[in-house]
Amino acid sequence: MDPSLSSFGHCSGRFALPWAFAGRPLTLHCYRPADLAGAHAPLVLVQHGVLRNGDDYRDFWIDAADRHGLQVIATTFSDEHWPGVESYNNGGVWQGDGQLAAPASWAYRAIPALVEQLRLEQVLHDQPVYLFGHSAGGQFVHRLTSLLGVQGLAGVVTANPGWYTLADDALAFPEGLAGVGLAPAALARLLATPLVIFAGECDTDTGDPHLPAEPAALRQGPHRHARALHYLKCARQQAARLGMPLAWQLHSVPGIGHDGEAMSAICAHWWFEGGLPSADELGRLGGRQIA
Repeated sequence: MDPSLSSFGHCSGRFALPWAFAGRPLTLHCYRPADLAGAHAPLVLVQHGVLRNGDDYRDFWIDAADRHGLQVIATTFSDEHWPGVESYNNGGVWQGDGQLAAPASWAYRAIPALVEQLRLEQVLHDQPVYLFGHSAGGQFVHRLTSLLGVQGLAGVVTANPGWYTLADDALAFPEGLAGVGLAPAALARLLATPLVIFAGECDTDTGDPHLPAEPAALRQGPHRHARALHYLKCARQQAARLGMPLAWQLHSVPGIGHDGEAMSAICAHWWFEGGLPSADELGRLGGRQIA
């Protein structure tokens, strides 16, 4: 049985809770402002990058949590228990022998399972829940969106993924959506999902050691910003083929590179202040490189 999460609602400040999914440990790096009023504050779920640094990503959201009265949980998948890109970025969808893993064990399912347990333990009530991921976490978040949908989430943002699972049911996962048992309507559901993509205009380093360089990734472009544009282009083509509107938004963010802290602040501004930060604020945020 998963460890109880009831203590979450009684803690404040920065803290960590043990949890488990599909028999494997996870760490929930959490933040709740000390003066948070009531138990109905919005919850932001945050997915870390390749460094598996959920504590850092939790901390990136503290200013926004204090300003807007938010609860934050960064669900942390350690390399020890969730090794490599296959277990985290690609969700553990494929087993080591190349066979499809049981869908109930996919890492992506940890997020709806966490929300469900928080609600069962009455830590969450009727407040909105948001999901943000940067870099490898951006890969995780957009693939979760593609395979599971985002029912029950108030907003989903993927920022600066290294490469993408295209909205194409003729390409095998993780390059596309084929081979994983999705229903025929899954592609249309994805295209109708209000997914928001943030792509730093300066995220153009082709020599980044964390930039995926497998053939499928290189087919999407030489760097992360180009790959984001390719992702949107493919989705537009698929939406046109199906004769439906595309609900996605892509925002090329001026002055921002591969920076998890800056993208966290930008996402908070988007959700809780109604748009992207000003040019002056973006200039202040620019210049760091945080995976």
